[in-house]
Amino acid sequence: MGKTFEKKLPYKKAICYSGYREGQCPTGEMPSKEQISEDLHLLVADGYGYIRMYEPNAHAITALQVIREEKLPLQCMIGIDSLAEINSTECITGPQTFSDAELAAHAASNDAQLDRLIALANEYTDEIVAVSVGNENRFPFVGHLVSEERLVAHTKKLHAAVKQPVAFCEVDIDWKNLDAIANAVDIIGIHTYPYHMDVAIEDAFAETKESFESACAIYPDKQICFTELGWATRTAHDDHADYASVANQKRYLEEVADYLKSEEIVGFVFEAFDELWKDPSSPAASECNWGIYDINRKKKW
Repeated sequence: MGKTFEKKLPYKKAICYSGYREGQCPTGEMPSKEQISEDLHLLVADGYGYIRMYEPNAHAITALQVIREEKLPLQCMIGIDSLAEINSTECITGPQTFSDAELAAHAASNDAQLDRLIALANEYTDEIVAVSVGNENRFPFVGHLVSEERLVAHTKKLHAAVKQPVAFCEVDIDWKNLDAIANAVDIIGIHTYPYHMDVAIEDAFAETKESFESACAIYPDKQICFTELGWATRTAHDDHADYASVANQKRYLEEVADYLKSEEIVGFVFEAFDELWKDPSSPAASECNWGIYDINRKKKW
């Protein structure tokens, strides 16, 4: 691509990793060390060199231990999963009404997460290749809004405390409004989902390419990575019945993979494994079915 950056991620095949199996979840039972080892060996065999994890919790710590102890050729981008510090009136589950005390407690929790991330990044300096200051915290529909000022402050704290490059990960269409955080981070992580935008599979790759080129045009001096891109294979919603399929996932991800490799763009596929924990009462829901492997670790295509 002809660009140089002070801190950057070299190209490797990349994927988001959430290893929760049936009956497991981030607030309950965690995957065992043996289960995580099985997962990571599958990803290595599939050619992945980077994984992305979302919070500095027990699951991530065990994954880092497995990478180190088994000398796996994997490195991890890891971030914090911030709670809402601002009420969103546009949250997909309804307007938020957290009290001032609750929002303050969320902010304190986010600060504590940041401290845990710093400790992990300094303990696993070889295994952690980048840190993320947040994930979709400026996108009101998701419901964990954090001010840009707070995100910039967290970025400065990470820069002062760790050696790894710092990223922020946000929906692609929001980046045009995020100059302050864009200028503060080393890596701009964009999320692009043609599936959610009702883009036909025939046009999905072109939409993704345009998303990347638009971000590069706005921030030509920053490394742009895809920190999420993918396609659901199953849905409980009739309006997406023609979109969600293994065939469409295969086509989209193969077209994207060729582009990422040829241009040496880091792009984290979402997601390695199906995540039934996101809606256990509705296993056909699309949010449960973004994996390239199913919940039983069988490759879909």
